[in-house]
Amino acid sequence: MADNVTSLFRSTAAHSPSMAALTRESDGAGPVDFCIPCNPYFPTPAMFEEMAARLRDIVTYYPSGADTITAELCSLLRLPPQCVAMGNGSTELITWIDHLLVRESLAVPVPTFGRWTDQPMETGKRVDMFPLQESSGFALDLAQYAEFIRARGTRVAVVCNPNNPDGGFLHKHAVVQFMDAMADLDLVVIDESFLEFADAENEPSVVQEAMLRPNVIVLRSLGKNFGLHGIRFGYLVANPALAGRVRSMLPKWNLNSFAEHVVFMLKEHGAEYAQSLHQVRRDRMDMSGQLSSLPGLTVYPSQGNFLFVRLPVGAEGTVVRDRLLTEHRILVRECGNKIGSSSRFLRLVVRPQVDVRRLVTGLEQVLYGTSRRGAAVPEQATGTAYSSGTAAVDRLVSETNGAGTRGLAQAAGAGMPLPAAASAPAVGAGGVMPAPAAAGLPQPEARPVPQEVPRPQPVPQPVPQSVPQPQPVPQQLPQPAGFPEPAARPAPAAPPLAPAAAFPAPTPAPMPAAAQMHTGPTPPGVPARGGLTAAQVRGTDGLSMAPPTGWPGAQSWPDAAGMGQAAG
Repeated sequence: MADNVTSLFRSTAAHSPSMAALTRESDGAGPVDFCIPCNPYFPTPAMFEEMAARLRDIVTYYPSGADTITAELCSLLRLPPQCVAMGNGSTELITWIDHLLVRESLAVPVPTFGRWTDQPMETGKRVDMFPLQESSGFALDLAQYAEFIRARGTRVAVVCNPNNPDGGFLHKHAVVQFMDAMADLDLVVIDESFLEFADAENEPSVVQEAMLRPNVIVLRSLGKNFGLHGIRFGYLVANPALAGRVRSMLPKWNLNSFAEHVVFMLKEHGAEYAQSLHQVRRDRMDMSGQLSSLPGLTVYPSQGNFLFVRLPVGAEGTVVRDRLLTEHRILVRECGNKIGSSSRFLRLVVRPQVDVRRLVTGLEQVLYGTSRRGAAVPEQATGTAYSSGTAAVDRLVSETNGAGTRGLAQAAGAGMPLPAAASAPAVGAGGVMPAPAAAGLPQPEARPVPQEVPRPQPVPQPVPQSVPQPQPVPQQLPQPAGFPEPAARPAPAAPPLAPAAAFPAPTPAPMPAAAQMHTGPTPPGVPARGGLTAAQVRGTDGLSMAPPTGWPGAQSWPDAAGMGQAAG
């Protein structure tokens, strides 16, 4: 494998070669996997034995239709089936979201999951990338992000919670407030693919709020949580109109027989699943502590089942990755090809302690070896010869924001003009985006601030000033079929956690005359406006925290949608 490892990484369309490819290049046994973010404790050995015993039937016969499998999952999670669409992995759902619901532009913080940047760029959409700052530990400030979206005039916003690769976490009330502030956009996507591994909040999911809004989709994973990436299954939750639009485009048999078998066996294994999540969280704390003890290695706080680490000065990520694989049979995710990151960063999946000890030993030998030829970090007197790729990342962010693939074409000399929205966001002193003046906004959690020279920022350019337009007046929408009319409830005496003015006021984009005259539900293809918020539906401030429910008992299933517990 040593001679072929570099070509293996260069020849794949993904960020890393598949485990099957790595196994073929070795003696038949794959490496210890710190690359693919998978639950190592679920399914249990007994569940794998059960699947193995049914293997012949599973692979021989057609699965049931997607509606049947979706109905079983919804029964388990206490979700209305009309609000759910299951896909062949989250990537299939992201692809359909892009094709059906992203008409012109999409905003996303970077670094993040690559399909949120690559997919819309591949279809010619404008991708507005909001750089997360290394100097602030990659924490996402939702108020600055909202201001960035308004300055760009972006029509779709994406938030990953926790974010991949850094594991940054946003509390539920802050995400709900952001969704309310973005109520006039075509779409807001909250990607909760790794939320099952978070323990900073008892009920962190916003699926309940998403079902009440006309322009919100929540994306959730099953493969990551259940430790079964190879099966390829995930789901989205939205109001019936949005979910139905995506569901109508999916093939009848887009879910395979393995997915069906797993979904139908889950109700018998709720306790084991809950225990697996608990163990991953404990392992995350232990792994973070062990990695933090390595000199020069920065470990960022994470609520995912992975840790984002910055290598010591002088360490080149591709060298560390290749040597860990060839010399120690350990596979890690080097993040140099992730927009907004560089080859100095690794994403390391949380694994059991015995594997972590092997990783730490390998890193010690690769990073701090005594021989000049064998060490990944050169001696102080010889310099580092390290290139972080920051300049290239900054160029990509500054030149393609507001342009997508068209910006890349112009940079290559194609002569294609940039749209007006291509101007870079306004920056303040020191190259930092100004925060809104309103007080009371929930601030992101404190994260370690690396002591390094800040990376160069894009050259400031003026932001086009939009003409103020009348604000939309909320209108009463008819309730979707199957939903009861909300009962009137008095507003609580306590003030909301944060004033709505903390976010920039929505500035609606011009609408066709026919759409402006429309008084009913927002028709397909028209920006959502006038919808009820969860606060209006419930008659509350919408920001009160849900009461803690604790872990389910041995006979209960932990609700993966954050909506309480269902009896097993």
